[in-house]
Amino acid sequence: MSVQSFIPSIWEARLLANFHKTSVAEVIATKPTEIKGNKVIFNRVGAVTVKDYTGTITWDEVNTTPVELNLDQKKYFAFTVDDVDKAQAAGDLVDAHTAEAAATLQETIDKYVLSFYTDVQVGNTIGDDTTPVTLDKTNVYDYIVDLGTKLSNKKVPMTNRFVVVNAQVLGLLSKDARFTANPTVLENGVVEGQKINGMQVVVSEEIANVSGKYKILALHQSAIGYGKQIDNVEAMRLQDSFSDGVRGLAVYGATVLRPEALAVLTATIA
Repeated sequence: MSVQSFIPSIWEARLLANFHKTSVAEVIATKPTEIKGNKVIFNRVGAVTVKDYTGTITWDEVNTTPVELNLDQKKYFAFTVDDVDKAQAAGDLVDAHTAEAAATLQETIDKYVLSFYTDVQVGNTIGDDTTPVTLDKTNVYDYIVDLGTKLSNKKVPMTNRFVVVNAQVLGLLSKDARFTANPTVLENGVVEGQKINGMQVVVSEEIANVSGKYKILALHQSAIGYGKQIDNVEAMRLQDSFSDGVRGLAVYGATVLRPEALAVLTATIA
């Protein structure tokens, strides 16, 4: 193997492609409008005022508020490859080597992004860690409807709404006649064709579980801003092995842009 023949962009592209296929964060969060090094920028658009028409028009200046976020979370990956040159030449072997790294990275980042449920606005919660509600097959659907209603009460847009549940909650939903009995879950957690109160159902085991108190997170896509980059992908000949090594650094970050566009239910499961 010649380290000089290693093409980082090939490995980065395949790693990101595998990541995007399975990431919940890629579905439910807002991407940055601009990336500057390890800093990303989101723009929040100001409100437009509607006025009574009396024959003249007054023009409002709509401002955007930039929200800057440092990608301060860092995780590395490092794995061995029998022969980097052969993997690059075969093409599909790159996927085989990057898929596992992408899966682990996806779990880590999804868990981080979903942890921002703690920034939910006061009044947008049902239950808490002290007094959780008890979910069963007879009430889980209605409680999720109530989460969507809380978003509507805050005038959150009806489109691009999601509700993130774990597999146990999905199992309870499957026993409700208003839901499907045999849900199809896509690689990125989206439950195909299933919405509750206008919210696309998404399944993730990275949603918080605090000592047996499970979280269900309802949100609009604009609620959380999230960005990531893969940096410094490189290959080397390992000194103590008949293998090549590939390593890289993933940097990422997230922030809540619209706390009113989050709603959280805390529950135990019967």
